[in-house]
Amino acid sequence: MQAMLHWEDAAANRAAFAEKLAGLKGRTDLVVLPEMFTTGFTMNTALAEPMDGETVRWMKAQAAATDAALYGSVIIADGGNTFNRGIFATPDGQVMHYDKRHLFRFAHETDHFTAGAKRVVAEWRGWRLLLQICFDLRFPVFARNRGDYDAALYVACWPEARRFPWSRLLVARAIENQCYVAGVNRVGMDGKGLHYTGDSVAIDPKGQALAACEPGQDHMAHATFDAAALADFRAKFPVGAEADNFTLAD
Repeated sequence: MQAMLHWEDAAANRAAFAEKLAGLKGRTDLVVLPEMFTTGFTMNTALAEPMDGETVRWMKAQAAATDAALYGSVIIADGGNTFNRGIFATPDGQVMHYDKRHLFRFAHETDHFTAGAKRVVAEWRGWRLLLQICFDLRFPVFARNRGDYDAALYVACWPEARRFPWSRLLVARAIENQCYVAGVNRVGMDGKGLHYTGDSVAIDPKGQALAACEPGQDHMAHATFDAAALADFRAKFPVGAEADNFTLAD
């Protein structure tokens, strides 16, 4: 769900997304929102919410109302640290979370947030979904498929100035990992004067776009991931069998 974000205004963003989500019940299994969808990509950690705060409660309520899982990232304060945290909420009130591993030093995210230590795969309606956030896209080792996921979800605030790498790296992650990929970015101008064109897209394991949002526009694109087709492709072309073994250090 590609959208313009109101700068550092969580209530306005929740209201805008609630309007977009209305009427989706029965039409989808998963809704993906942008990175820091309640605030825009800000380093203002005073905006951090607790895990039992307004936005997580809102995500659980919206998941229940749409009968679909929601995934997007939020500024969260937890255990004395502040995280750019991906929240995966399901209609039954369950919540999983992933803390952004690769913080964007160029924007001083490393000075304000604590990096995550673990990668997270959420299971939902028969699908295994790798949760990722923005800058993670540039680090293929972290996202390497070890036979443990079927689709990767990237939520982002990725500026127009670097839109070419965004589009190419999403395709690369899908091809090299033989998985579906959904990349959801924001649009519009943020409070720092950065412009975003979105270029949100869903990609199949062969690198072909299944659906794409109109660049620069608030837009909701729908895509269908085919489990049988994925299994057949992996069986007929088992590139993962030659993958290198490695261990990730924290």
